[in-house]
This record gives sequence, structure tokens and C-alpha cells, in this order.
Amino acid sequence: MAKTDIRRFAGFRATTWLCLLVLYAPLVIVAIYSFNASTSITRWGGFSLKWYVDVFSGPEAPKFRAAAINSFAIAIGAATCATIIATAAAVAMNRAGRFRGKLASLALINLPLMVPEIVTAVASLIFFITIGFKTGLLTIFVAHLVFCIPFAYLPIAARMKSVPDMFEQAAMDLYATPWEAFRLVLLPLMVPGILSGFLLAFIISLDDFLITNFVKGAGIETLPTAIFGSVKQGIKPNIMAISTLLLGVSVVLVTLSWLIGRAGQNKK
Repeated sequence: MAKTDIRRFAGFRATTWLCLLVLYAPLVIVAIYSFNASTSITRWGGFSLKWYVDVFSGPEAPKFRAAAINSFAIAIGAATCATIIATAAAVAMNRAGRFRGKLASLALINLPLMVPEIVTAVASLIFFITIGFKTGLLTIFVAHLVFCIPFAYLPIAARMKSVPDMFEQAAMDLYATPWEAFRLVLLPLMVPGILSGFLLAFIISLDDFLITNFVKGAGIETLPTAIFGSVKQGIKPNIMAISTLLLGVSVVLVTLSWLIGRAGQNKK
């Protein structure tokens, strides 16, 4: 049966360009006006880097610096723990054979992807209040850990599925224990998927606003919530600069995650 090429459908190209325009034109405009010498956010006054200097040395620099430290610390911790859990889950799903509750476990792992983020945010807040858990950095970390797991799991599981189990079987035929077969054979082959999953989980945690805003507690800010707080007082050019920096970090890490995953597939 011949495959259907959707690119041949009438209007496909126009629809694609319209979607790209709606999605990325605002980002491009923000990036361009972050280099605006004028204090106006609508009138171009010449090229300047002063707003980027203001981000690091201006009156709001301490607030953004503290928020950035919180964001990166939480993202590194959540991505690391999520990657470890996702790796263990991928091994169970793809190397443990059939077991009772496998489909339910897989659905549970992917549940944060299917549940609307606002529902996750409200449910997380209610849960922390119910158990008497004081909101703060720890609650942000726990919430980020939960919804980062499926993002780390997907590339790790995809990589593991592409590695035949004959390698581990051959290692055990040569008197390696199951742990040695995993540590010395399977784990090195999974490194591209693990790195890709870590980077994806990291950037998801770093960029999150909605869940963080619900569970962060008073006086705690991450970079997205600090930006939102400043925007409520009026959009200023330095906000465009810091937003462009955050966007640049996101693009670099997502691209790096994709390149690592692709390199791993090519080495297959």
C-alpha cells in the first residue's frame, strides 16, 4: 500500500507557513527589540547592547540573578533525578519482559504528558497543602521532578529499543552477571539517549512557569516567574533582553538534545 504524502495536499504549504508565522514571529520581534537603543518597545532607536548589560548590572540584576540561580539549581536537580528514574523505568519496560501492571505502569509514566498543566499545578498545590508541606524550593523541585520524568523517559526508551538484547545475552554467556551486562554493555550504548533525555528534562524544568507559579510559595522566584512579575509592572526592554537570553539557552539545549539523539541513532 502506497504511503500518503500529506505535503501534496492542497493548502498544506500555506498552512505550515501560517503556523510557523504565528508561533515564531513574536519570538523574533522580542529578540530584535532586545537590541533596541530606545526605551520604547515599539519604536526602533538604533542597535545597542545596553539592555543586556542592564540585565547583569542594572537595578533589577540581583533579583534576576537570584531567580536564575534558583531556576538552574532546580532544573539540574530535577533533570538528574528524573533521568535516573526514567532510565530505571526504561530498563523495566524494555528488558524485564512481561509482568503484571506493565501497561498501567507505562500509562502512569506518561500521565504528566496527557494531563493539562493547569490541572497538574492545582493538584500539586492541593497535595502539598493537604500533607502540610510548606511551599518553597523543595515543592518546586518535587513538582518538576514528577513532570520531567516522561520527557526524560521518551528518548531513553527509544534508544533502548534500538539496542538489541543480544549484546547483553552475549555478555552473560561470557559469565557476566546481569548487573555487569547492564553496566558494561547496555549503559554505554544508552549514553546518547540518557544525555538527550537529561537535556530535554532540564530545559522543560528551566522554562516552566505555570506549575512553578502555583507551588513556589511567597518570596521564592525562578526566572520565568521573575520575568512575569516584572511584566505585570510594564514591559521594559531589559525584559526582552532576558527573555531572549532564556530563549537562546532553550534553543541551544533542545538542538543539542536532538543532535545527541540523532548521533546515537546513526551509530546504531
